[in-house]
Amino acid sequence: MAEISYRRHRFPPVIIQHAVWLYLRFTLSYRDVEELLAERGLDISYETVRCWVLKFGPMIARRLRRHRPRPSNRWHLDGMVIRIAGKRMYLWRAVDHEGEVLDMLVQRWRDSRAALRLMRKLLKKQGFAPKLLITDELRSYASAFRRLRLICPHVQGLRENNQAENSHQAVRRREHKMQRFKSARSAQRFLSMHAAVHNYLQPSTPSRLALDAPDLPSRGGEPMAACGRGRVIAETVSGSPCSPAR
Repeated sequence: MAEISYRRHRFPPVIIQHAVWLYLRFTLSYRDVEELLAERGLDISYETVRCWVLKFGPMIARRLRRHRPRPSNRWHLDGMVIRIAGKRMYLWRAVDHEGEVLDMLVQRWRDSRAALRLMRKLLKKQGFAPKLLITDELRSYASAFRRLRLICPHVQGLRENNQAENSHQAVRRREHKMQRFKSARSAQRFLSMHAAVHNYLQPSTPSRLALDAPDLPSRGGEPMAACGRGRVIAETVSGSPCSPAR
């Protein structure tokens, strides 16, 4: 993948990356990021931060996803209601049993066609079928499951799907902070970037530690985890771990 170019930008890459990281990692508005940067003596407007997020956010998210190990084979699927431009829409999300966001899809309907579209997209993106699929009691999942002819066990129940229910909380906080999403396209774009940052900064569980270590760059034999978490994204994108931008 080609390197991200920061040519014709007034500020160095490390500042741009830090501003994008602040917005995607924490529940902040563009004006909040502007104030945090101003506290460090940087005169950057919130509109500039918005342009950076829209331009560099998707590219940074793609690079972060490349550094993630393969997710587990136990998947949780669930949907949540969101309001976009006054219309009721559904955000379909898939997470593994450790809380890593696998995929998401904003759709207008909550039927078998929508569930089928999510599951097809998920299988194509991950490249393998799960060994266990857990959903709520919505019958659309069972219909899509049969049409795809999956052979793994399919468990339905509210309590069994707590992992997916809990993963909605971060999205709800951002939705409230942003005063709801303005369009389905912008919601899909932002949530995709947000999920990539969320996954990359997830605490490694014992079953994932062995997979995380080889994929992360190191600094003189010191694991990347020893660097500041706030700098991990910038260092991964720039390709020079824990070193200042050139």
